[in-house]
Amino acid sequence: MAENTVRYYMDESYDDADTDETTGDGDVMRDEAERKQEIRMTKNEARSGSLMMIIFVSVLAAALLGSVIYSLDKRNTMYNKVFALNEKLESTAAENVRLQSELEGKVSAKSIEEYAKSLGMEKINSSQINYIKIQTGDVVTIPEKEKGLISKIKSFFDRCVEYFRG
Repeated sequence: MAENTVRYYMDESYDDADTDETTGDGDVMRDEAERKQEIRMTKNEARSGSLMMIIFVSVLAAALLGSVIYSLDKRNTMYNKVFALNEKLESTAAENVRLQSELEGKVSAKSIEEYAKSLGMEKINSSQINYIKIQTGDVVTIPEKEKGLISKIKSFFDRCVEYFRG
């Protein structure tokens, strides 16, 4: 009965049981060879399934790693753009301050006076000032506007109503 049993894994307790139950050395050798062949077959079946799983997990890990690297690259690119734009903003702000101070210098009263002197103008003297007296009356007359067609018709009806009322 022990000769017909099939075991799928190696265990020392079963090896001892086989040697005790079997009487011939050929039977023991044959059982061990069959057992190893069956074990090899199950290992190969397990290997092919696990090989596919390993390949799948490796491809998935590579894809995740690639996506992380890509997102980090995009983030660094955006940080570099922001940094460049901030530098440009700071230089533009400094240029604005310089231009504002230059404008204030050109608009000052002293610079305008110097410019006028360069054109041949001089400051006015009190003897050059002439005063003009204008006398106007305190009464203001407003001319009447010419009435439009609609207002003429309305005034005509108003006069008719007043005539009939008495």
